[in-house]
Amino acid sequence: MTSYAAPVTDTLFVLREIVGLGRNQPLPGFEEATPDLTAAILEEAGRFAAEVFHPLNQSGDRQGCTRHEDGAVTTPTGFKEAYNLFREAGWGGLSANPEFGGQGLPHTLAAAVNEYLSSANMAFAMYPGLTSGAIAAIEAHGQPEQKALYLPHMIDGRWTGTMNLTEPQCGTDLGLLRTKAVPQADGSYKISGQKIFISAGEHDLSENIVHLVLARIEGAPSGVKGISLFIAPKFLPDETGAATVRNNLSCGAIEEKMGIHANATCVMNYDGATGWLLGEAHKGLKAMFTMMNEARLGVGVQGLAIGEIAYQNGANYARERLQGRALSGAAAPDKPADPLIVHPDVRRMLMTARAFNEAGRALILYTASQADIAHHSPDEKVKQAANDWLGLMTPVIKGVLTDKGLESAVMAQQVLGGHGYIAEWGMEQFVRDARIAQIYEGANGVQALDLVGRKLALDGGRAISAFFAEVGKFCEENRADPALSVYTKGLKKGLGDLQQATLWLMQNAVTRPDNAGAASTDYMHLLGLVALGYMSARMAKAGAEGLAQGGNDTSFLNNKLVTARFFMDRLMPETAAHLARIVSGADSMMALEADAF
Repeated sequence: MTSYAAPVTDTLFVLREIVGLGRNQPLPGFEEATPDLTAAILEEAGRFAAEVFHPLNQSGDRQGCTRHEDGAVTTPTGFKEAYNLFREAGWGGLSANPEFGGQGLPHTLAAAVNEYLSSANMAFAMYPGLTSGAIAAIEAHGQPEQKALYLPHMIDGRWTGTMNLTEPQCGTDLGLLRTKAVPQADGSYKISGQKIFISAGEHDLSENIVHLVLARIEGAPSGVKGISLFIAPKFLPDETGAATVRNNLSCGAIEEKMGIHANATCVMNYDGATGWLLGEAHKGLKAMFTMMNEARLGVGVQGLAIGEIAYQNGANYARERLQGRALSGAAAPDKPADPLIVHPDVRRMLMTARAFNEAGRALILYTASQADIAHHSPDEKVKQAANDWLGLMTPVIKGVLTDKGLESAVMAQQVLGGHGYIAEWGMEQFVRDARIAQIYEGANGVQALDLVGRKLALDGGRAISAFFAEVGKFCEENRADPALSVYTKGLKKGLGDLQQATLWLMQNAVTRPDNAGAASTDYMHLLGLVALGYMSARMAKAGAEGLAQGGNDTSFLNNKLVTARFFMDRLMPETAAHLARIVSGADSMMALEADAF
């Protein structure tokens, strides 16, 4: 019952006006990303997402994955054929290193394609998404022979990848990890232990599955300092590189879960499985965080993606469903009732989702472009600034956009009323699928603690200071423009609240750490609102300039101004509430005795 249309026009607008795709073309990969090629890739990706991935979304959710007696797992009907089409089209290697068979296009472009695929079918898109993270970890930390063995197969899509961190007793606190690795005479290790919640841990889509596994080498120090990262493939490659011999690892069960039923979330048992060290011994977290940081940005994309498809279906329903009369008088007097879209509260929900989606898309693509710059720019100061932005915004994108993605899905479901609660309409699946994005790859509360406890003070607060300066400069340069003052006024007020909150934390969090913990989620959302508001204001400026220059698509540009105005009028004022909660401190939060809960 659901439908999906990729927001290609909006993506191209962001790439042109916010990312400045043309300005980055001297960087490796960008010289190929001409406007015409970028548009063609996005159009085809949108078509592929809508026609190949999306028709399997509801059926895959209903059918789920099946584990067989021998531990093998089959994905829902149609998934294997669709994955073959995905692989043959080369989508998995879009931004991968050409040295290993990738196309070498910007990561920014791959992030846009990932949004489309995740909107169309989040559970399906997770299979290649996890592979991309594993590719990044192997390329960053692998030995030359490991890269040569694994990367061409993974970039081609014939082999897929996973990340194995969590254990029954060990989630966020990886210092409690028990999986062990015993050194062997040939330089390999025997890995034994159990991992849980392993997305895409076993399936029938690829010829081999390359597991990246955190384990503790025998005799290693306790805690996180003794953790190493290993490559443990499902099938062991022989001397020619062919994967022929089954490794001693298996799927013990598929988790019964709330959503993403079409992705195999596995309990993985390692019974003396053969693995090879990836990176340095006892420094596995450093290597794994290469994958996790990419995954966290990918999960932020999932939040946006679910918010977008839920919004589209909610808006479609609101335009067509007749219910009641407009408060200002009949909007469709020739019909028995007016469409839902005339009602202010319906518009409140849809406009909120739309405003967060558009600003979130801009924030994600701009941040992805900073990753491209950090990887490729020859200017060390430019690279440093890009890395500072990435470090600051990664927890914000993961935490804020997944929270807002669920809220948007719930609001869009509400637009459908009772039909939104019924499975055949598909809206309740969006709500269920969106929920996991707030939990995995570091729960959102952990993202907030990382932001407040580590990222703010890093390098003397260089990243947040640069952000203050950038947003403040934009407000100052545009405040006198009557076409933009309505946007800069709200943005400047939000920036002021953020600066006050940051100062309060500097003065009150060191002496009492609970103040930082109590403030962290509000601070993350406060920073998120200002960052999203900044993107919204920049899009409004681009829209106003386009209209002044006689741009062709006046309706699209006008809509940008209206959506940005809504953001400033209705969403940005929430910064004041976040500030009030932050400066209230931790007293009331920590006062109740534990036994009273």
